[in-house]
Amino acid sequence: MEDFNFNNDNIVNDSDFEKTEYNFVVPEPKKPKTKKYGIKTIILCGVISALVAAIISATVSSALIARSVNQNNVNNTPQINSTQPNSNPQSTTIEISGTVESAIEAVAQKVNPSVVGIITTAATNSFFGGSTETQGEGSGIIYTTDGYIITNYHVIKDALNSATTKIEVYLSSNSESSYSANVVGYNISYDLAVLKINANGLTAIDLADSDSLKVGQFVAAVGSPGGLQFMGSVTYGIISGLNRIVSDSYNGSPVELIQTDAAINPGNSGGALVNTKGQLIGVNSSKIAATDYEGMGFAIPSNTVKEICNSIIEKENDPNPYIGITISEKYTAELLEKLNYPVGAVVLNVVNNGPAAKSGIRSGDIIVEYNSVAITDYNVLTEEIAKCSPGDTVTVKIYRSGKYYSTSIKVGSNNSQ
Repeated sequence: MEDFNFNNDNIVNDSDFEKTEYNFVVPEPKKPKTKKYGIKTIILCGVISALVAAIISATVSSALIARSVNQNNVNNTPQINSTQPNSNPQSTTIEISGTVESAIEAVAQKVNPSVVGIITTAATNSFFGGSTETQGEGSGIIYTTDGYIITNYHVIKDALNSATTKIEVYLSSNSESSYSANVVGYNISYDLAVLKINANGLTAIDLADSDSLKVGQFVAAVGSPGGLQFMGSVTYGIISGLNRIVSDSYNGSPVELIQTDAAINPGNSGGALVNTKGQLIGVNSSKIAATDYEGMGFAIPSNTVKEICNSIIEKENDPNPYIGITISEKYTAELLEKLNYPVGAVVLNVVNNGPAAKSGIRSGDIIVEYNSVAITDYNVLTEEIAKCSPGDTVTVKIYRSGKYYSTSIKVGSNNSQ
């Protein structure tokens, strides 16, 4: 086995896949032929046109009335009645009857009390003495009535690295005063964090089943785009896609996200993406911001949020083993053998400055052995990582560009830097 001297080659090469190019040709429009019509023909056409317009108008009006009556009972004035689903005394249900300009009004009225503004203040010591403060702003969601708050990990990330940290939570009912928040825990891989404030009787968000979502459903995003001065901003759109694999720019890990065209801007991170019942379907996380892209925002599905955040709260920041890589499920043992590669777990992404990155692991490497255990597929690797404890040092054998290498990785914690 050779010394650990990696090069830049990756496993996935263009030659591994067939490529198909499509050429689209736009036909030239045909020039219309000119015809002459007599006065009788013109009068007859006018009569028919008026009759058709009347029929269409009546049909559309009937359809709109039927839709208004059946769209969750929409009302001219959104009515909010207290209920107690999921044992949440502060939960509310939207009742709609008659007609209304938009159900988004009722959704905003219900959801806004459950969305908070977050300001982080991080102080760093200067090399020449003294310190400097930097502030960050984001959004959060009230998860329980007794003060647990959900947000994105990247919203509080800088504060965690600071010598002196302050995290403040502002409720929608009072943007002038704040609650001091403590970090309960966080999960770097899923870009989620849980905060705790000393408060009771809060309006907790209702959760929906994100597995039942459909492309085309109407949704609304609630948060603080641009900071606290715009806290409680509401935008709406549709679900543009589901199970989108997007590489998170904050931790390098790709996760399955909800894609939406509801406007998501800086400061919306950690805010709520809700359905037309005012139920949480996702936590706003990121967007594609580029000249050629518009209306591509992403949110972490509510079922994932519930699982991760419940785990954080139950474990109270109990560390989980973490080496900072994402494994591709596409490259099965059968596919790797077909491509003439050794069986193992293919590294899809490596988290910047994570344990694996510091040990020289790169995207495209095939992990064939972990801690003296042969890796036959990605499930085996996941199981072996779970057996470790933060602080353990393990030996990893990888395959890259026709050669095998070995390196050591110091296992980190998924909820610590």
